[in-house]
Amino acid sequence: MTQPAAIDKVLVMEKNKAISGAKKLLDIMLPPTCPGCRAIVGPPGGLCPECWEKMTFISNPGISNPGVSGPGVSGSGCSVCGHPFEFSRPPTTGEGAVICGPCARETPPFGRARAAFIYDDASRKMVLAFKHADQTEWAGFFASMLERAGQELIPDCDLIIPVPLSRKKLFSRRYNQSAEIARQLAKRSGKHFAPGLLGRIPTRGTKKASQASLGLRARFENVRGVFRVPAKYAPRLQARSILLVDDVLTTGATVRSAARTLMAAGAKNVDVLTLALVSAPK
Repeated sequence: MTQPAAIDKVLVMEKNKAISGAKKLLDIMLPPTCPGCRAIVGPPGGLCPECWEKMTFISNPGISNPGVSGPGVSGSGCSVCGHPFEFSRPPTTGEGAVICGPCARETPPFGRARAAFIYDDASRKMVLAFKHADQTEWAGFFASMLERAGQELIPDCDLIIPVPLSRKKLFSRRYNQSAEIARQLAKRSGKHFAPGLLGRIPTRGTKKASQASLGLRARFENVRGVFRVPAKYAPRLQARSILLVDDVLTTGATVRSAARTLMAAGAKNVDVLTLALVSAPK
């Protein structure tokens, strides 16, 4: 090893030691907390045992164990939208894959949708804190949950794209929660993060209502035609497989509208991956 190379190696080692020391000091001053209850936890980016037990995690459809693990919901899930069934039945694979009634009546514009856990009393506070209370340090933890939930989707994708926020919401929150977890997921999986390929059409005159304030049918009307792919980015979508990332899947109105836009712009197919799933949207 030449002298300059040896010096560079020593400098890198010293830099890494300094970063490690700074992280340890930060953990002492601001110890990592549980996203569910804010209790101090050992390793950063994890749930405490009590909150972990309360979570209802969703298993991938087509495997031998029930569709969800944890209290409240059981049964296998739809191989398309990922919604757990309220009854238990032996799952099937391939051409015999189990499909729910809504997906059988109308094929969604996306290929598959998966979520990490059920959106319920145990997870709601955690998700809302990440979404509205500047808890972006939990993005890595949530990305690890998406990595588990999307193990059958991630290898098949070329690009990871987050569902974009409106300009007003982005200005008020200062960050897009879906983009934060999608960015971390791309780092963990080695896939390309492409947030600019999908955008929202600015609203003029008529004010768009928040999805959370609307009923089932109104949600679909509210997001009809709100997404766009900028013309200069359309070539990057041609024949590409897209993994669309969002935080909560309620009725599926938002991801359906986004998936239609991506497919119309030339995407080969679109799969959807979300943190939480509302099991029985109203």
